[in-house]
Amino acid sequence: MAQALGMIEVYGYTTSIVVADLVAKTADVKVVAIDKNKPANADKVEVPLVMVVKFMGSAGAVQSALDAGVAEAQR
Repeated sequence: MAQALGMIEVYGYTTSIVVADLVAKTADVKVVAIDKNKPANADKVEVPLVMVVKFMGSAGAVQSALDAGVAEAQR
């Protein structure tokens, strides 16, 4: 069966953990990584830690988890 990959980029470690928890509970997806990136202009941004939550599952499950995760991150 084909797998889809979803990624949500957020600011801050705490937000990434909350989003990862939510996507795992929302649909049948597996969180495969939470990566951190430090942007080049880190000294000028409010929250200098950019995190990416990556998860895999069927296309429908990934889309459902993505929608829920983005909504949570925007809150």
